[in-house]
Amino acid sequence: MSIELTDPALAGLNADRLARIPAYFDTYVDKGRLPCVAALVARGGQVAHLSFRGATEMGGSRPINENTIYRIYSMTKPITSVAAMMLFEEGALRLDHEVFRYIPEFLDTMVMGEDGELVRPSRAMTVRDLFLHTSGLSYSFLMQGAVDKYYRDNKLEYSSWQGDLKSFCESLAKAPLVFSPGDRWNYSNSTDVLGRVVEVASGMSLDQFFQQRIFGPLGMNDTGFHVPPDKIDRLMACYRRDPNSGVISLADPGGAASAYAKPPNVFSGGGGLASTIGDYLRFCLMLVNGGELEGVRILSPKTLEFMTMNHLPGGKTLKDMGDRTFSESRMDGSGFGLGWAVTTDVVATTQPGSVGTFSWGGMASTFFWIDPVEDLIAIQMTQLMPSGAYPIRPQFQQLVYAAIEE
Repeated sequence: MSIELTDPALAGLNADRLARIPAYFDTYVDKGRLPCVAALVARGGQVAHLSFRGATEMGGSRPINENTIYRIYSMTKPITSVAAMMLFEEGALRLDHEVFRYIPEFLDTMVMGEDGELVRPSRAMTVRDLFLHTSGLSYSFLMQGAVDKYYRDNKLEYSSWQGDLKSFCESLAKAPLVFSPGDRWNYSNSTDVLGRVVEVASGMSLDQFFQQRIFGPLGMNDTGFHVPPDKIDRLMACYRRDPNSGVISLADPGGAASAYAKPPNVFSGGGGLASTIGDYLRFCLMLVNGGELEGVRILSPKTLEFMTMNHLPGGKTLKDMGDRTFSESRMDGSGFGLGWAVTTDVVATTQPGSVGTFSWGGMASTFFWIDPVEDLIAIQMTQLMPSGAYPIRPQFQQLVYAAIEE
């Protein structure tokens, strides 16, 4: 499905200023810092800018285009959160339910105290904690303490887990928590566990729920947990930059040699999807349209309004609750809603924007944000880990907001 472009002026955007976006990121591609950069800007539901720079391999000759498939990693999280809220609307789950109602093993989950002893949490983990990353769960790659080390020692990583999502979550329940649920914010496998809650509440596997309830209805035809044989040549390569040496190496090849060429053991609601810029646009259009796209309603406008509020306790920010923690969003001036960061203080973000903007990104430097005040969608795609290798997200935001004329 081809992406239709509109005259930027009709969307209140300056065409010359939008042209700065690809010109700016050409430098990253030309210097071998990134394999490519795709950028999309839509306003009022119309795409006013779409640019593609670079190739499907670092220094390669095949340019990226609308059909290129990217690993979107943590940009899977908003989709899983939408799936869970669809079930919420149907009464199949509640935010204040304890997670052990859906995954009994979490009834006995303990917290690792400062002295290394295991203690009972002050309260049970809830479904809301999974949305907010206030569950006390962690990620193996955070390198922040004993719990992360436990994850690494026990190979608690969805990408290499030999069992399915059910057994993965049951093993996460046996691991100690970093803190009692609700006490802090810590980026984690929370959304993977939320994906398992979706499975239990719906009676469907997560890949089936996504396909039947979201991807199929929205026409997201190129999004999934693996890339089928007839599309695998469209999956580009993914790279990794060493934070110490700056050396860039291949993390996962494109095409049939990729790990995405076959279905995974774990359907990771936290980071397992691959998609195109056009497919993710359709997901974003549904969000900005109040839960509906082309006659297909996914969520109620009131549910989306609720999801895009700051749900952190006491109106706190990510910095207030997780100032030592990795995040796919700037922590200053950002709260957290049901599945994404939410801007609460524009000045504190040091970027132009609007209160209520919601956003999230992926480990390979993909990123999106939606500004409801400006009726604006922006999506950036490339394939380089980690996502903080370069400040391309704030740079993209600067260039986009500079193009607004009315």
